[in-house]
Amino acid sequence: MDTILLEDFLAVLDEGGFSRAADRRNVSQPAFSRRIQSLEAWVGAPLFDRNTHSVRLTMAGERFRPVAEDLLRRLHAGRHEAVAAAQAGLDTLKFASTHALSLTFFPAWLRQIEAAAPTSSTVQLTADNMIACEKIMLDGRAHFLLCHHHPAASNRLAADAFISIELGCDILVPVAAPAYRHTDLRAGPFLGYTSESGMGRILHAAWTAIGRKLPEQPIFSSHLASIIVAMAREGRGIAWSPLSLIEMDLRTGSLVKIGSTADQVQMEIRLFRPKARQTATAEAFWMVARKHATIKRRRAK
Repeated sequence: MDTILLEDFLAVLDEGGFSRAADRRNVSQPAFSRRIQSLEAWVGAPLFDRNTHSVRLTMAGERFRPVAEDLLRRLHAGRHEAVAAAQAGLDTLKFASTHALSLTFFPAWLRQIEAAAPTSSTVQLTADNMIACEKIMLDGRAHFLLCHHHPAASNRLAADAFISIELGCDILVPVAAPAYRHTDLRAGPFLGYTSESGMGRILHAAWTAIGRKLPEQPIFSSHLASIIVAMAREGRGIAWSPLSLIEMDLRTGSLVKIGSTADQVQMEIRLFRPKARQTATAEAFWMVARKHATIKRRRAK
C-alpha cells in the first residue's frame, strides 16, 4: 500500500472535509475521492460515513486512524534516523587491516597522517586475516585495506577495480627461541601459516618464484603471525615473522634470527582502495596518504 493514501486519509481529518483535503494534497476532488476509495478497498471496510454532511469516521475508521498515524510517524522517524546515520557514515573512515599491521604499523601511521592534515572524522578499523579483509573490500564495507604485499603473491583485488600505494616495507624473517641459535634452518621443526594467512601466501609465492619448497608438515600452524611468534617464543620451532612484529623480541633476545639474509623475504606495506570514487572524507584522506607516502619515499632515497 502506498503511504500517500495514509496521508490522504489523515488530511481529510485535519482539514475537516474532502474538498479542502484535496486542495491541500494538490489533487482534484474526484481523483482524491478515488484514492480514499482505494484505501478503503485495501482496508476492506468503509472508513468514512458518507451519509452525513460533516466528516465522520466509521467504527472501522476510528480503529484505523491510530494505526495510520503510528505508521507514518514511525516511517518519518525511521527516515530521519537513516539520513542522520548516512551523514554520520560519510565522516567515518573505514579500514580493514591484517592483524599484524593493525598492531605494528597502523597506529603510528594514522597519527602521522592526522598530524599532516587534522580531521574530525571518526575512524573504524576491522582487523582480520587477509582473505577476510579482501572480502570486506569486495563487499564495499571498508574504504581502505592495509596489508603486506609481494609482487609474486596474488590477491583478489583486481587491478581493474582497485589501486594501491606503497607505504613502507617489511621483511619476513626466520626466527626461533635462543636454544635454536645454531640450528640448521632446514632441520626445523617449523611453525607454519594456514591458507587464510596473507603471510603464508606471500612466503609460498616468494619461494615458488625462486624454486624453493615450503617446509613440509609444520608442527603447528595458524593464520595469525602473532600466534606463530608466541609459539616461537615458547621454543616450539622456527617461524617466519614480519620483522615489524618481532623487533622488540630481537632486541631483548627472546627470539633470534635463524639462517641468512637469503632466507628472508622482502615485502611491501600497501594501502588498497577501490578505483571508484568514494566519500568526500575518504577521497581527502587518500590524497593526504598518497602525498605522505611520496614524501617518505623521497626522504628514503
